Amino acid sequence: MLSEEEIEKLLNKVKNENLRKHMVAVAAIMEKLAEKLGEDKEIWQLVGLLHDIDYEMVDMNEHGIKSAEMLEGKLPEYALNAIKAHNEMTGFKAESKMDYALRACDAASGLIVATALVMPNKKLSEVKLSTLKNKFKDKSFARRVDRNRIMECEKFGLNLEDFLLLSLEAMKGIADKIGL
Repeated sequence: MLSEEEIEKLLNKVKNENLRKHMVAVAAIMEKLAEKLGEDKEIWQLVGLLHDIDYEMVDMNEHGIKSAEMLEGKLPEYALNAIKAHNEMTGFKAESKMDYALRACDAASGLIVATALVMPNKKLSEVKLSTLKNKFKDKSFARRVDRNRIMECEKFGLNLEDFLLLSLEAMKGIADKIGL
């Protein structure tokens, strides 16, 4: 398992502050989801936190593969597979509950951040589930957020409403860490 020092060292490789905040957000959702699903919260949280450590280092065809290589021997194989499978361009396909969870959490965090940023005070505390559901349906809003990935929540046993609520609550819990 990774020490706090190793985690910090890996996170320090990520220069873009918004990317680091995204990784923290995905980690929070993954941890809350693991708790709900009876999975290993620490492993799921680490997968969310470290899934994009290679994003600034490689082209999109390699993104995820390099992260998994950097984490080899530090996380279980299934966790490394989820990191590789979160980017379809690697050729790795999502198969496990964790694979689909990372993909869904990755996309949900983007939708939630975009929704918070259009609120009057740009705060997560202002975002309600009903607003989030409306933004999900509005294909012109946050166009780069893949709604199909969010819908992969059904592959690990949650409906859209429950998944969005869990994701929103997780992110509200770390709002101070991500400046929202």
